Amino acid sequence: MKLQGKVALVTGGGHGIGAGIARRLAEAGADVAVAGRKMEPLEAMASEIRGMGRRAAVISADVSQWDQVQNMVKATMDELGGLDIAVNNAGVIRIKGIEEMTEEDWDFIHSVNAKGTFLCCKAEVEAMKPKGWGRIINVSSIAGKEGFPTLSAYSASKFAVVGFTNALAKELARTGITVNAICPGIIATNMWRGDAGLAAKWRKEGETEEESWKRNQAVLIPQGEAQTPEDMGDLAVYLATAPHVTGQSINVCGGVVSH
Repeated sequence: MKLQGKVALVTGGGHGIGAGIARRLAEAGADVAVAGRKMEPLEAMASEIRGMGRRAAVISADVSQWDQVQNMVKATMDELGGLDIAVNNAGVIRIKGIEEMTEEDWDFIHSVNAKGTFLCCKAEVEAMKPKGWGRIINVSSIAGKEGFPTLSAYSASKFAVVGFTNALAKELARTGITVNAICPGIIATNMWRGDAGLAAKWRKEGETEEESWKRNQAVLIPQGEAQTPEDMGDLAVYLATAPHVTGQSINVCGGVVSH
């Protein structure tokens, strides 16, 4: 298996994109620590990973808090014996236009999406640098490449992740640590589905949420169908094994964004 003997950490690893990435890393042979704030989905993911014959750890952490990030990395190393691959996936969203958006909304989104990515990378680099090998994979978004209505704060935070990833990759280029970002497209996670998701926000008069979801897929995605968390996991496995790919922010979006 490609990642046999490697230890991975996935933040926000209990559901959605994080779960898809954790699953694919484990299938490729890695032992995986999943971290987040809600323990029940993390425990379920860890149980699934152990069912594949891999080791798993469950870690409670808020990535916007430096002490908790340090403890998360230490717990991964203590429980699984090291840290080779880090996927900084934890993220939050509030779908609001500029007139609805509050200062608290803005600060909350950036504290997790932008500051949280910085704090995680800082702790992960400290763990990886002594052995001269590591793979850091940040999760941005196609909204980090192109703005979308009612997503200005979220887009700004994800643009920040793209810029930070590129700069950090150059900073670490001679250390054996690569730094890349995955930019997911349209996926049936909480960002899109449910009463608070984009499909509900962007539905036309008389449309159900399901009808809006299907229409937005057809209109926005050249391939005509949504992506999956496992699609993001496939790219994560590739980036974890690619020695000369660094500083890239790669879209997995069915053609929505091409830059």
